[in-house]
Amino acid sequence: MSNCSPLSFDWVLFDADETLFHFDAFAGLQRLFARFEVEFDGAHYEEYQQVNKPLWLEYQDGRISAKTLQEQRFAQWGERLGVAPGELNSGFLQAMADICAPLPQVPELLESLKGRYRLGIITNGFTELQRIRLERTGFADHFELLVISEEVGLAKPDKAIFDHALDAMGNPARERVLMVGDTLSSDIQGGLNAGLHTCWYNPDGKAADPATVPHMEVRCYSELRAFLKPAD
Repeated sequence: MSNCSPLSFDWVLFDADETLFHFDAFAGLQRLFARFEVEFDGAHYEEYQQVNKPLWLEYQDGRISAKTLQEQRFAQWGERLGVAPGELNSGFLQAMADICAPLPQVPELLESLKGRYRLGIITNGFTELQRIRLERTGFADHFELLVISEEVGLAKPDKAIFDHALDAMGNPARERVLMVGDTLSSDIQGGLNAGLHTCWYNPDGKAADPATVPHMEVRCYSELRAFLKPAD
């Protein structure tokens, strides 16, 4: 846990997928392919991830665009089904919006922070999912800032996407901004690259990486709520 006082923060920034929202890609893909009468199983999912995961790494490194990622991950399925990859990707994002749900304690956390901290989101996710999901969960009104990598052409952990966000925030002191996320390689490393305070949301107790050390780590959001509550 950090030595920094919670009252030192003006802004709290969050990642979206698996930080605010449950992201069950397998369930979303099953829902998508059911439309094409395909029984999408575990072997299919493993095959999909063998393509999808390297593409995400290329995207985070700035080597491919969001459009390339979204289409290439469905290229093989597009050939099999005779459907444009972009159409499959759009169907997948719609399916993910349909099954969206906040992670445990997120509504309570956001309610507890309202009026005390300015809140924002920086996500490597895609516009088609992120905006509709915020509206459906009623979270949109909690956030002053929404930075989506697809829209700005930059992705975490690139310092530039954080610089873009900070500019939109009015350039607050970086040490007064807390970045909360579940992924060390993008959320935490990106926050560190930008000189922000960082909080690793690690509900599964994943092993730490000595190359990327967050300022603090929480296993559940009641811990973060307790840390960010006003001093008595």
